[in-house]
Amino acid sequence: TTCESAGVNPAFILSGRRLTLPGFFRPAKDWDIILYNGAELGAAIELKSHIGPSFGNNFNNRVEEAIGNAKDIRVAFREHLLGDEQPWLGYLMVLETVAASIKPTKTNVRAFAVDKELDGASYKSRYEHLCRRMMREQLYDAACLIPTANIVADEADMAVPADVDFEQFAAKLVARAQYLAMRPGWA
Repeated sequence: TTCESAGVNPAFILSGRRLTLPGFFRPAKDWDIILYNGAELGAAIELKSHIGPSFGNNFNNRVEEAIGNAKDIRVAFREHLLGDEQPWLGYLMVLETVAASIKPTKTNVRAFAVDKELDGASYKSRYEHLCRRMMREQLYDAACLIPTANIVADEADMAVPADVDFEQFAAKLVARAQYLAMRPGWA
């Protein structure tokens, strides 16, 4: 794997079920991939996917879940539940690229104005903004969107800005793994 190539002991790269970490607002939460050497949590990665047909309600649920998971683990670290090394957090979203996920979608609200970047944006664009904003707000150290399609899709529909693409996510994860490999107990 990428983390192993960066020097992290493969025994410390865990994926699959029961990767349960303590939280602050809830007792615990399962993560999809963690780097854990038995004493320190080096990284925790959340893998999500979103397929149709209902993009509206499911998008809102994914946003709330992503923000809540990051906040929960960040506070758990602050409250000394996760060791002395602040964990690196990653969020990876795979989105089905179909007409409903790439068409502009208007938002109707009764009071105030919707953020101009989000109003009228497709769900794909909204996920791009979510990833970008979660990194900017330091909820996640890296976040990315991976569009996928069962049929041949237009190249523009599959494109993702470089700041939220998989390449930047992987580069940041490799940098974290290289840092961990230099620390005692990780190689």
